[in-house]
Amino acid sequence: MAWRTLTSVRFAVLQIIALAVAGLIGTMVRQIPSFALRDPAAYAREIADLHQRYDPLSILGFNVGPGMVDLFERLGFFRVFSAPWFTFLLTLLVVSIVVCTADRTPRLWRGVRLVRVAQPAGFFDLRLPERAAFAGVELSPEELARLIRSRRFKVRQEEGGAASSDVRPRRAAARPPESGAQPPQSDVHPPESAAHPPESAVRFVYGDRNQYFKMATLFTHLGLILFLAGGAVTGALGFETVVFVGEGQTAPVQPVGTPNNLLVKNVRFEAPTRPDGSFEDFRTDLAVYQNGREIGRKTIQVNDPLSLAGFVFHQNTFGPAADLQIRDPGGRLVWTGPVLLAGQLLELPQGFMTIPGSDIGLLVLLTRDASGTPELVLTGIASAPDGAASETLFLTALDPGGTTDPRETAGYEVTWTRASAFTGMVIKNDPGQGLIWLAYLSLISGLILTFYFPRRRVWARYEGGRLQLAMLADRYVDARKEFGQLLEDIAARTGRLPERVS
Repeated sequence: MAWRTLTSVRFAVLQIIALAVAGLIGTMVRQIPSFALRDPAAYAREIADLHQRYDPLSILGFNVGPGMVDLFERLGFFRVFSAPWFTFLLTLLVVSIVVCTADRTPRLWRGVRLVRVAQPAGFFDLRLPERAAFAGVELSPEELARLIRSRRFKVRQEEGGAASSDVRPRRAAARPPESGAQPPQSDVHPPESAAHPPESAVRFVYGDRNQYFKMATLFTHLGLILFLAGGAVTGALGFETVVFVGEGQTAPVQPVGTPNNLLVKNVRFEAPTRPDGSFEDFRTDLAVYQNGREIGRKTIQVNDPLSLAGFVFHQNTFGPAADLQIRDPGGRLVWTGPVLLAGQLLELPQGFMTIPGSDIGLLVLLTRDASGTPELVLTGIASAPDGAASETLFLTALDPGGTTDPRETAGYEVTWTRASAFTGMVIKNDPGQGLIWLAYLSLISGLILTFYFPRRRVWARYEGGRLQLAMLADRYVDARKEFGQLLEDIAARTGRLPERVS
């Protein structure tokens, strides 16, 4: 029962419909980025953002947004392509393809391997399509074989039911029968009854073109399996993350402590603008380090990533940053570098950092004053013990190049040295990529061989000066046209027209 189900066309169609619906959901519903699926804090932020987006949704006056988000989250609609049920559907499809292939292959092989050269008289009935007959032709079987071969057919002959090699009749070696033994018989067909005497005067010519190309459908099946396997390998073993790096900063690619981890450094970031103020392009001079040694460097752009050590570094986004210099109450330098303004607060770029050596958090907001000059709004926040509300220590604004008064910023001197930018990169490791390329090659090869090299076969039967012809071809062949061309060649050689063509 299970085998019949897995080889059922209806069941295959049902699986494809289910996967198509799942893909439609994954396309229409916002998906949580893959890196957030590995980070509980990032996952919680994504869910909170989804609530903020969909909670106001109402249908017929009923607020369905919050319940819809919770339901979709439980069903995995926000992470369709990594959800367990989607993996199950893909696995079931792979099993079905494998079972269908195993079930079909023996019959497919028999269909292309076993050839019957000698056909009964009824096979050449002129009422059937692609059938014709010539009377009194003086074209020998060998000449017809050469004509058919010229049309790129592989030719075989049989005489009186006995098989022959390419164009020469093959007969069993004659030898006297042993005592009490039966005389030798044909190695292809059993002896005919007395009511049907052997047709020793009958000759058959058979032509076969693209005989084994029907097996190319197995390449198509293999391609589908490899596509799904490649996706499974990438999903299980692949790695993807988004890294924001300020100019001059470095950041690890994988979690800290990973052996042979990679470090990326934003050597320089550029975002030139057009005369109208719009951005012309954005690019990052990126250096990659491993175990303290630079292993690669390239200026990456949106459509020109860096591929290195099994990872691909894609330029994805960019945003503003503020280079700060911070000194503690003793005058010691505790921070110099950019603060990435990658968040949003009141639709303004916002960033956050903890001042090194202290428990003071610094919230940085980029805005403009009344004259349009950029300024940083700095808010010092002290974390309160026992989960109590945080305390605001200071709130001040800073102009470009300006320095705060330590008396107003909890004893710390903060200098805004310059405005800069950060780069955002999507970094991927895709171990299934090789399988995907192999799947593509297998699938395309199978389709090309199937559609552009379909099989066609032609039979000729000589009996008493009469030549009968028949042709069978796959659905992608214009059999009527090709059969007509063959008849025209025969008519040109013999000077005779066919008695009748169907």
